[in-house]
Amino acid sequence: MKAPYLSLMLAALPALGGPQETLAPISLYTEFQQPPSPAVFNALRYEVNSIMAPAGLRFSWYSLPAAKGAAGSIELAVITFQGKCDLAGPISYSFSPGPLGWTHITNGVILPFAEVDCQEIRGFIQKKLLIMPAEDRERAYGRAVGRVLAHELYHIFANTTRHSSGGVGKSKYTVGELLAPRFQFEARECLTLKTSKAHAALEAAVF
Repeated sequence: MKAPYLSLMLAALPALGGPQETLAPISLYTEFQQPPSPAVFNALRYEVNSIMAPAGLRFSWYSLPAAKGAAGSIELAVITFQGKCDLAGPISYSFSPGPLGWTHITNGVILPFAEVDCQEIRGFIQKKLLIMPAEDRERAYGRAVGRVLAHELYHIFANTTRHSSGGVGKSKYTVGELLAPRFQFEARECLTLKTSKAHAALEAAVF
């Protein structure tokens, strides 16, 4: 039986501050079922860092298989990327909507483990990707994967199951939101991250 989880779904409808103090880095341990291209990985990493920056959080990224046995961190999360996280190979047109990502919960406690379904994201946005210039597709796809990951990290580090009515904290995304030039948390979600226990722990580590 699968453990309960928070899931980020998709929506089929069309898409309709100042400098912040940065705290000690949070360790993100990533594991891919199939390695992404460098362009996709760099885009998703940049997007997560950009989305979380207004909350004052920054991350150190590690490959989980290569980091086993490494020293622990004050705050961390382990992310598993399901399926193919690149745009190589044929694109299937038989897309069946499902969760884009989810965060694990046990006995009501949010765990620092999340999963992102790369193939689900690709299937959701593939029609729009195909009409983009070829040189822009990997960056756009990586950015979309990064937005789904940022959503799951919000649940983990804000320690909340709550969703917002807009922005990255929404429970459902549109294709337009995943591919828009900019997509961020709303102010309330940034405040939640800034006042979280994770943020306090990082702040104590800095000072």
